Amino acid sequence: MTLVSRALFLAVPLFLFAIAGALHTPPPGGSDEADLALDSLPPLPAWAKAPLPDFTGHRDVTERKVAFFSFLYPRIVLANSRILIERDYLEHLAGKDTLNQDEQQWLDGQAKRLRVKASSGSTAQFDLLRKRLDIIPPSLIMAQAANESAWGTSRFATQGYNLFGQWCFSRGCGLVPQSRVQGADHEVAKFSSPYFSLRSYIQNLNRHPAYQHVRDIRLEDRRTNRALSGIDLAGGLESYSERGDEYIREIRAMIRHNNLTFYDEKFLKLLGDRTPQRFSELASAGAAAMLLPGEGQQTAHPFEG
Repeated sequence: MTLVSRALFLAVPLFLFAIAGALHTPPPGGSDEADLALDSLPPLPAWAKAPLPDFTGHRDVTERKVAFFSFLYPRIVLANSRILIERDYLEHLAGKDTLNQDEQQWLDGQAKRLRVKASSGSTAQFDLLRKRLDIIPPSLIMAQAANESAWGTSRFATQGYNLFGQWCFSRGCGLVPQSRVQGADHEVAKFSSPYFSLRSYIQNLNRHPAYQHVRDIRLEDRRTNRALSGIDLAGGLESYSERGDEYIREIRAMIRHNNLTFYDEKFLKLLGDRTPQRFSELASAGAAAMLLPGEGQQTAHPFEG
């Protein structure tokens, strides 16, 4: 691997990291970490609150990548499974003639969280929520996390558990970028664990106007009954970085170079019959290792063979 290639796939300059977060304004870590109350949504497993490991101890490039992906993948399964439980409940409500107070409150709460502006209980509200309350393919999440956090080794990742470059704008809400220009007031948001950074990232893609194209691509995949593709959805990230199409090409290159579609395929297999019971099993896994691909004690990874 050339020095240029190594720089592409193993690290990201800090100024690019900062640019990529410019469109994100999540609340400070910890203030938006509670799910909307739902009986079918299991309590968040304790392992989701675990800190980020030290990946610098892996000198071998492949070992470092496997460690990074093996940490991230179970948290992706967890976040996506919880979304699928909520989607199932959304469809349940859509099939009812009338909603009780608790059901209406949950529906309106999701509409507020995902910035859906439509009459409460209307067909338009349900349609917009179906478009925004949805999962993100593991391959796209992994490629962007590796890119934005320098494979989990950036200052923002290690000190703030921020893997995706989210910004915040309240003093003390995060870490001040060393390269911040005079007069700017943004900070790079801090989270209580990497899981909540991941969840905030998914929420950004699901509700921010800049990522309408991502949601349109995903909706078309849904309508044509195609498996969601990180390669495809990356095409909607033109606003994630001021580099635009160059950034999209880089993320797609990282997906292909690291064979990250492997995790998309494993996730689809893990969903099984896609019943609410199966989603609940995944969302309540007692240990992160239970969600890793592989047989028995042997964890599978995309660099095998």
